[in-house]
Amino acid sequence: QVQFVESGGGLVQPGGSLRLSCAVPENFFRIYTMGWYRQAPGKRRELVARINTGGNTYYVDSVKGRFTISRDTARSTVNLQMNNLKPEDTAIYDCNSYPAGDYWDQGTQVTVSS
Repeated sequence: QVQFVESGGGLVQPGGSLRLSCAVPENFFRIYTMGWYRQAPGKRRELVARINTGGNTYYVDSVKGRFTISRDTARSTVNLQMNNLKPEDTAIYDCNSYPAGDYWDQGTQVTVSS
């Protein structure tokens, strides 16, 4: 069974930064496009960013210029650097393949508040 392990969430003030990391099984990492998703209270889950095995990226408009997704081949991790965070970025963040597979777990909470 495929399992991803997210880390790096927390509480940060508006304008602050956080870095999320997702550990991916190596055989899965080498083949699949990976994405970071988020779900805010009362809202639908949305794709925040994705990166394919060639390093090509996509970002939802609301995070362009603030978030950066990357792949660390040596560690088989997919990372999300989040800068200039806003209260509307508050959500549970979860990594998954893109398109998403049945690999959802508890994710990691990001809270942006003063």
